[in-house]
Amino acid sequence: MITLDKITLAFGSRTLLQQAQCTLKRGTLSALVGRNGAGKSSLLRILAAIDSPVSGEVIVGGKPLHKISAEERAKVISFVSTQRIRVANLLCRDVVATGRAPYTNWIGKIGKEDSEIISNSLAAVGMTTFADRAIDTLSDGEFQRIMIARALAQQTPIILLDEPTAFLDIPTRFEICRLLADLAHNQGKTILFSTHDIDAALTVCDSVAIMDNASISVHSAADAADILKVLFSL
Repeated sequence: MITLDKITLAFGSRTLLQQAQCTLKRGTLSALVGRNGAGKSSLLRILAAIDSPVSGEVIVGGKPLHKISAEERAKVISFVSTQRIRVANLLCRDVVATGRAPYTNWIGKIGKEDSEIISNSLAAVGMTTFADRAIDTLSDGEFQRIMIARALAQQTPIILLDEPTAFLDIPTRFEICRLLADLAHNQGKTILFSTHDIDAALTVCDSVAIMDNASISVHSAADAADILKVLFSL
């Protein structure tokens, strides 16, 4: 579970959130939506402890995020960014294996248990047969599944994703969103992803977090539909 407790977030002189409060429940898939420039990516970076808020606390599992060590945070929160890995000949299995970094020794040696977790993570996203494919040969949808597998290999109860459906065709967008929903419901994870794909968010997600006018509010998908019709003139 993640709670924003009076979070103030700014970009330069512009306030993106002012004393914002909301909670995302365990075992749910939530979409983070808002107009361009609303601060969705900035908020995800705060939640991932990459950046710090101006004021307020992010509470994870009842504990302030800033009081959790970096080593422990890596076992609690995984973050799938928009960055594309472009290393030629790097195998998908090896990319997923990097998710085991918080659990391996200082030289990053992969043990039997790690290998099993890597294989299970690939299977969970339907990418077992791609394990020995080079990451730079994948389509955008296939690549996104490997990034999700890496987050699963990290075995965190919370997964954050920044625009995971960007640049995907419509069927693949829904496939990725349904995959995330299955992972949230079947593995009890709290999953939050930013998106401009309102149709997929309303169809697949349990809840929608809406950023607007320096505030954030969380609604069921059904209730969010009416709000978003006004916000985006759908």
